[in-house]
Amino acid sequence: MSIKHLSALVDLQVEKLGADFAVLKYRDDKGEWLPITWGQFQSQVRQAANAMAVLGVKEEENVGIFSQNKPESFVVDFANMYNRAVSVPLYATSSPSQAQYIISDAEIKLMFVGEQYQYDTIISVLSQCHTLKKIVIYDHKVVRHPQDRISIYFDEFLKMGEDLPMNDVVEARKAKGKPEDVLWLLYTSGTTGEPKGVVLLNASMIDQFRNHHERLGDQMKPGDVSMNFLPLTHVFERGWSYVCLYEGITIAVNLRPQEIQQAIREVHPTHMCSVPRFWEKVYIGVQQKIANETGIKKILMENAIKVGKKYNVDYLNSGKKPSAWLTMQYKFYEKTVINTLKKVLGLENAKFFPTAGAAVSNEVCEFVHAVGINMIVGYGLTESFATVCCYPLEHYVPGSVGLLIPSLKVKIDPETEEILLKGPTIMKGYYKREDANAKAFTEDGYFRTGDTGWLEGRTLFIKERIKDLMKTSNGKYISPQALEAKLGIDRFIEQVAIIADGRKFVSALIVPSYEALKEFATQKGITYQSIEELLENKRVLDLFQNRIDTLQQEFAHYEQIKRFTLLPTPFSMENGELTNTLKLRRRVVAQNYKDVIDKMYEES
Repeated sequence: MSIKHLSALVDLQVEKLGADFAVLKYRDDKGEWLPITWGQFQSQVRQAANAMAVLGVKEEENVGIFSQNKPESFVVDFANMYNRAVSVPLYATSSPSQAQYIISDAEIKLMFVGEQYQYDTIISVLSQCHTLKKIVIYDHKVVRHPQDRISIYFDEFLKMGEDLPMNDVVEARKAKGKPEDVLWLLYTSGTTGEPKGVVLLNASMIDQFRNHHERLGDQMKPGDVSMNFLPLTHVFERGWSYVCLYEGITIAVNLRPQEIQQAIREVHPTHMCSVPRFWEKVYIGVQQKIANETGIKKILMENAIKVGKKYNVDYLNSGKKPSAWLTMQYKFYEKTVINTLKKVLGLENAKFFPTAGAAVSNEVCEFVHAVGINMIVGYGLTESFATVCCYPLEHYVPGSVGLLIPSLKVKIDPETEEILLKGPTIMKGYYKREDANAKAFTEDGYFRTGDTGWLEGRTLFIKERIKDLMKTSNGKYISPQALEAKLGIDRFIEQVAIIADGRKFVSALIVPSYEALKEFATQKGITYQSIEELLENKRVLDLFQNRIDTLQQEFAHYEQIKRFTLLPTPFSMENGELTNTLKLRRRVVAQNYKDVIDKMYEES
């Protein structure tokens, strides 16, 4: 299917798949998953596009979307495309200052909001948002009594376009759509400094359609279902969702991230974008289940994973034919153990699951593939329109981030080892930031990723993030992500922040899994009056020391954690320690925990 502008996608899919084919699913108030057909979707998009024109939205104007994942956001997105306007999504958890900055920087006049938090956030900064003229609220059941004069509900908004009063204008704009039109303005979450608006074009998304169809098209068919789990504001989930729409895959829109496990069991998706932490928790849960079993059941589960790794990873992925005996063993364990496990997780229909956003440990990667789930590890940035590379369906290389997409040129800076990118999927630039653009590109037009790595043929390996690389006072360089990823597979560890920059040795701030720790305390008869008291217990500290020592054996002596502190509260967005995509803001962590960190280096 060839298109030059995403506004054409809806009509083409109605023609190709039929008006009754489901484009989206969502859970209603009764907990039932209801479909939205392409025909219904087409009608809503047309109405919304007309309503926007009624409200005075102009071509190339920036329109804000501040919401959790909801079907309405897809409607608004396409309505913007029909008008050649630009969607500017905000993370649903954005603070008032973040929202105010983006509204002012993008000069947003029309803003769509999801529920009470987003509405309250906008109202709290309304006096500082001089361009904002209209707010449209998705959920009238949650936001019941707007306390302003510029808000309307989404159903009222749609009624403005009910009889398509501006259809001639909308259709004329749609006909003018070209690949060079700006599609989205995505603001980076900003681990350092203020966020920057990344300008992404229709042409880049269309090229990603081709790239993903060429690499993974055999496993993407109409009738498949993709669970929408990560925030649609993030380029990974957003880009993947539009690949799904292009391929005719139905998207199940999950409103509440904390309900994802239940949603997966209800929907039984074939695909789902996820981050490594999701699979780490699956790995930890299964390992704990095995540890709690006894007798034949324990042996069966252990053997199933061993045989699955040998069959799926060592043989099939390596292009080697398994022996008849190994094949028979795997088929036995697949029927008796592996399929049962996948059904419990709701993953019995899984085809492949794209995974990115952080390093994936080899243990987790091999485990997921051992149980017959294709975890497609990849790498990308907002500035590269997500995918730079990803595992192929076969012959992937564990430890890598996959095979480069066909249309991208990649080279490694010979001095710094920085990964440099050039091609049709790279951003046009940062919005109104010529200073940042000058630094972001080389003289010959390659984008500087800020990540170091190396190439083996067209397979890419990541070393570390240049800005995150730490140097001890002894002159040794430390990659914190590698240690943090390794410790993340432990069931007692929820979050880790490595400390080393300018210090004599490596230390760590560790947020334990409080539930696992309380269970340990019960088993060992440890009494405590508070979580702080429990974290200071010698047997608890010895437990963590032993687990850290075991996990970090593969690291050089100077890279290993010498001291650690267990924290009674997790890192959070509210305290500024995490971005909206849950990445550590190391500078803020260092400031917030300065006294705790300094104490680890006393008398050393």
